[in-house]
Amino acid sequence: MKLSLFSVQDHYPDGARTVPQFYKQVIDQAVLAEELGYAAFFSAEHHFHPYGVVPNPTALLCAIAQRTTRIRLGTAISILTFHNPRTAAEIFAMADILSDGRFVLGAGSGYLKHEFEGFDVDPAEKRDRFDECLAIVERLLSGERVTCHAKFNRLDVVKLNVEPIQRPVPLYVAILRKEAAYHVGLQGRGLLTVPYGSLDHVDEIGSLVSEFRRGRTDAGNEAVALPQALGDNVVCLHTHVAETDAAARKEASGPFDLYVETRLYAKKMVYDDILRSGIHLFGSVETVTKKLCALADMGVDHVMTMQNFGNMAPAYVTNSMRLLAERVMPQVRQRQASRSLRGVA
Repeated sequence: MKLSLFSVQDHYPDGARTVPQFYKQVIDQAVLAEELGYAAFFSAEHHFHPYGVVPNPTALLCAIAQRTTRIRLGTAISILTFHNPRTAAEIFAMADILSDGRFVLGAGSGYLKHEFEGFDVDPAEKRDRFDECLAIVERLLSGERVTCHAKFNRLDVVKLNVEPIQRPVPLYVAILRKEAAYHVGLQGRGLLTVPYGSLDHVDEIGSLVSEFRRGRTDAGNEAVALPQALGDNVVCLHTHVAETDAAARKEASGPFDLYVETRLYAKKMVYDDILRSGIHLFGSVETVTKKLCALADMGVDHVMTMQNFGNMAPAYVTNSMRLLAERVMPQVRQRQASRSLRGVA
């Protein structure tokens, strides 16, 4: 089981924390994540609303790259629907260079109505725009000199003047519905998903991962090799670890309720709703250990933890990060190793 840290950068203008202060807080937490052994830090991309205040996640990742040396740094996601593939590929190549080959591209087509309106893009075109942009970005990042006359982009003998260190750059495609998981696997790509936004119960994660893996199997030799340190599927969950379940509730319920209340177009729920669904990592060390072991049994490779949400107090965030890395994960690994040995026997 791999572990990473993720931030949507949800901002609350009426609160005391300014955007510059928030950026500093997130960067400090990414540095701490490396110290604690997290595999990666991921940043979301959002536009035109405090829903998320990082419009260019690669800029934030490059800042973090200058203060870290090992942790992988990824977009979750880069909304390629809104980007020129030439510019996007250039930025991704630079991010890989500035991070010494640690960049991870999480890509998706977007879903927020106000962002499509802000970019004057018809949502009905999003899948075609995304597919076309991603295909061109992959070709450019491979070092190819690209000629392509497509529906939305025309390139004539275009080649990047800076190229990434990694060949290929690790790529994960974001989905919301199980039906899309098979197709991402069939394309040979990695999977990234945020199940609280689309699934009703944690048990559904298993079937989603199974569909994805079926696609990877059917892709055969066409499936792209992905870094062992990241795995082939990444599942994002709201996370808060405390000494007891009651302490986790006390610290996380208010921020979670605020986060969901201010999420545009999202399913409205409160802390007890997400507890019932099981689509979370809230609770004591033992509670979260059991949930991670159950997720591993479902085939989940990598959990991307959202721990800074709803303007949560920084001390609560860092304490949760430490408990997860220093007390939960050793138990998860020990239990997985023990079960593996019993299986061999």
